[in-house]
Amino acid sequence: MDTIVAFAVFLAAILFCLVKGFSLAWALIVAFLAFFCMGLKRGYRVQALWEMAKKNEPKAMIVVRVLCYIGLLTGLWRSSGTISYFIYYGIRIISPTMFILIAFLLSLLLSYAFGTSFGAASTAGVVLMALARAGGVNEAVTAGAIMSGIYFGDRGSPVSSCASLVAALTETDLYGNVKRMLKTAVLPLVLSFGVYFLLSRANPITVIDEELLTLLKESFGVSAWMLLPAAIMLVLPLFKVPIRRAMAISVGAAFVLTVTMQGIPVLQALKTAILGYQPQNAAITKIMSGGGFISMLPTMVMNIFAAACTGLLEGMGLLENLRGRLAAMRAKIGLLPTLTVSGTLIIMCVCNQTISIMIAHQLMGSIYAKEGKEHEEFAMDIANSIVVIAGLVPWSIACSVPLSMLNIGISALPYACYLYLIPICYLFTKKFFFPAKTVNSEANIK
Repeated sequence: MDTIVAFAVFLAAILFCLVKGFSLAWALIVAFLAFFCMGLKRGYRVQALWEMAKKNEPKAMIVVRVLCYIGLLTGLWRSSGTISYFIYYGIRIISPTMFILIAFLLSLLLSYAFGTSFGAASTAGVVLMALARAGGVNEAVTAGAIMSGIYFGDRGSPVSSCASLVAALTETDLYGNVKRMLKTAVLPLVLSFGVYFLLSRANPITVIDEELLTLLKESFGVSAWMLLPAAIMLVLPLFKVPIRRAMAISVGAAFVLTVTMQGIPVLQALKTAILGYQPQNAAITKIMSGGGFISMLPTMVMNIFAAACTGLLEGMGLLENLRGRLAAMRAKIGLLPTLTVSGTLIIMCVCNQTISIMIAHQLMGSIYAKEGKEHEEFAMDIANSIVVIAGLVPWSIACSVPLSMLNIGISALPYACYLYLIPICYLFTKKFFFPAKTVNSEANIK
């Protein structure tokens, strides 16, 4: 009975946060308190519960450190002009009959460099939607292409907190995972490219808002030096530079450009890195403001408390019954379909990508281990199912927030073809092109 009460409190807190527009970090704090009190009621000592809660924290802190750098990047890439450069020249190469395809590719490129779907949606996505509305392009089609693009980087960029989380949980190499993600993305990307090419031909843009481009150029300039922070993030990992070091160098480069090229005082640039960018020109505030270390705080808190909650649930043995049911499901429909179905149900309940990945990992990890599956296979299965499906559940944060940024409803989701082509293509091609391997002893996938 106490388990039902604790989970009811958790779900009620999630619903309250969604309705009131509060961060789900508050719901996770409430969940932690509820599970902790449940443990006390069951006779566990405070010290024992605290040790359970801390069990997964080292993995959570790996992601938190990446999130710190992402926060700094999101502020300074805005202030240095790096993002405006991408947007300016991305729009400049648009031909009337290729608008949808360019919207997909520009969102894809920026999300890969940025490592965050929200950052790409709130910058390039907002601009592209404004151009679509002014140019008479179908808004739902445009938003669907943008949703597809922003999740390319969210899933498979080396600077993505989601990719770092999957690597940390499964104890796999981040760069190795990124390479495998790119391989499994080839077919979905080719198919998505074809779909958006055809949709572009059917939805040409009639006019491009030159005033917006002029505004970006006058506000930031368009010097090639602005590409330096992004180039650092793309090139250094190729030389095996640790991702956090590459991010730190990129932060430094963006800071120097902010001070030297944009003429922002040093103290103001430091404030931008911490609190986010606030343009002096009110006309571009909507598309360029935001970011900064503080913007990542809710996500950091969510990662820490999600790890603590899963540690408590694991330590008190509350996941064993669910694992038994999932093992029975696996025997009927297979390992990957079981992960996909259970992950989707978790997303629908907790409405959050990060929490869903952590819970699914706890539930399915032992099943993968008992079958001797490699950690890398588990990582790929998560990346090609839960990570992208979260962007398709309308009430999930991963879906609702980008759609609200784009000022569009769920009518865009049927056109977000990359998000459902990833799991579909992987499901049907995995055993042919990405055959599973087993290890001699049971892997310690926890």
